[in-house]
Amino acid sequence: RYSLFYNHLKNIEESEGGLDKFTKSYKTFGVNQLADGGIYCKEWAPGAEAVFLAGDFNGWNPFSHPYKKLEYGKWELFIPPEDGCSPVPHGSKLKVVIRAQNGALLYRISPWARYVVRDEDKVNYDWVHWNPPQSYIHKNPSPKRLKSLRIYESHVGIASPEGKVASYKNFTYNVLPRIKDLGYNCVQLMAIMEHAYYASFGYQVTSFFAASSRYGTPDDLKEMIDVAHSMGITVLLDVVHSHASKNSEDGLNQFDGTDSCFFHSGYRGNHQLWDSRLFDYANWEVLRFLLSNLRMWIEDYRFDGFRFDGVTSMLYHHHGIGTGFSGDYNEYFGLHVDEDALCYLMLANHMINSLHPECITIAEDVSGMPALCRPVAEGGGGFDYRLAMAIPDKWIQIIKELKDEDWNMGNIVHTLTNRRYEEKYIAYAESHDQALVGDKTLAFRLMDAEMYTNMSVLMPLTPVIDRGIQLHKMIRLITHALGGESYLNFMGNEFGHPEWLDFPRIGNNESYHYARRQFNLTEDDLLRYKFLNAFDRDMNKLEERFGWLASPQAYVSEKHESNKVIAFERAGLVFIFNFHPYQSYVDYRVVAFKYKILLDSDAGEYGGHQRLDHNTEYFSEEYPHNYRPNSIMV
Repeated sequence: RYSLFYNHLKNIEESEGGLDKFTKSYKTFGVNQLADGGIYCKEWAPGAEAVFLAGDFNGWNPFSHPYKKLEYGKWELFIPPEDGCSPVPHGSKLKVVIRAQNGALLYRISPWARYVVRDEDKVNYDWVHWNPPQSYIHKNPSPKRLKSLRIYESHVGIASPEGKVASYKNFTYNVLPRIKDLGYNCVQLMAIMEHAYYASFGYQVTSFFAASSRYGTPDDLKEMIDVAHSMGITVLLDVVHSHASKNSEDGLNQFDGTDSCFFHSGYRGNHQLWDSRLFDYANWEVLRFLLSNLRMWIEDYRFDGFRFDGVTSMLYHHHGIGTGFSGDYNEYFGLHVDEDALCYLMLANHMINSLHPECITIAEDVSGMPALCRPVAEGGGGFDYRLAMAIPDKWIQIIKELKDEDWNMGNIVHTLTNRRYEEKYIAYAESHDQALVGDKTLAFRLMDAEMYTNMSVLMPLTPVIDRGIQLHKMIRLITHALGGESYLNFMGNEFGHPEWLDFPRIGNNESYHYARRQFNLTEDDLLRYKFLNAFDRDMNKLEERFGWLASPQAYVSEKHESNKVIAFERAGLVFIFNFHPYQSYVDYRVVAFKYKILLDSDAGEYGGHQRLDHNTEYFSEEYPHNYRPNSIMV
């Protein structure tokens, strides 16, 4: 794998003048404004017979501005300035006109388009030339690379209690302060790359270089990232390079009139479950396109890194469909592995690490591919983190299938600590996947219909709500402290957001009722959501103070099946969890040296029963317990 990567890198050095020049292509491809006011255009359309540029600037004459054919399927066009001004005004609409091999004229959006919009009365998006007289100027430097990542997974469009598509401005001034107050130091933004179908959650990308216009302008997004940086918040982009939308009128599909171009042709070029197109990662121009795309998001918008979506689909020719992974090495090495896709990921991480070493990359891989988060120089994938995707599945399985008294402490600990040596994992109890319609969040699984009737503090605390609130806190804390080297939460789940997430679609009469986040619930002093919100905030603040995510993996001193107790040490703290459904303990011996309560899920401000005295200090005695010389009674 390293040999394949090295050969690609060597070829880039020899034929393109190096990785830096190769990945700057976003500044030359598409339609670009020159310093003298002229316009330079460049496209890759290997299957085209001829290429033209049409738009408002030439009265939509499809033949007046032909491109010149270059080598290797490239085309270029230079339009001189008019009286020192740009011949293509800012805000004017454009189309690349392709004459296909069968003679048909195809009106296409450039794959490199920076801004596309859709009028309310239209189905398809239009390409709009974005060249404002004064672009947004970033005022704040990017934060330094974080040792402990506490990630707030977010979607701009649903980040409002109102039933509508929320804006970048709303996120900037209403949501970022909330994220900061909750103690998260990183925001991961979903559905930013333009996607024609809102209900795809951003995973059917149509324009890879365009920030979604449904939330505002490119400058609005730049301002949002800049304000996040001023708060010390790192901003990651959920990047989708695993597949692309099948749209041809406003997407990449059949751009030059052929079935291939950016994608594999035939069966290999289609994802049978996602109904989308699959990139040909062995193609030189596809590598240029994708690598330049990453660099553009970093340098133009100042994103601090990426979460790569659908990595499992990229890694294998079977795309993980109908395949289970047990950890056997035969599952990760063989002809079923797409080495071209893996080599692309290595190149992407190498480029990011070389040109922007402060940036972070995360792999969403369910298979457990070995060395995915080891350096490229070791033959690894080069990612910094991978998602611990087994953890949320385990919590769902436990809550869904087991009685409280049947919870297996050893199995919980195993799931939370079962990770590859020296590869960093992002732990999470739940993400956006569990919030979507058809699934249930932890809060909804624990409390279900009673969330509608019994979350008021004026109502008696029912057993269902009591159990749900306490377990919601405990599950999140043990996942945070034991499950990895970073932590992730999807927006709203921190306070047990009621209901599911469902985007407007034909099946729900295009309703926005469930495509929102009701942050206002935490501000109502009469609702119990405030307890979960406060616990999540203080849990993050405690990690910020002690840094357990950046500390070595925890030492688990106890996983007692009959007592339902788990105890472990990390970052100089002792974590003790009593998962027994009805048994409390007095004088319970655990391994520790000095004991003072720093965070207690039973505290009154978190909706607990206040059974412990926080002012008491406990000192250890030389009483061996669980292979340690000292212990205390708690």
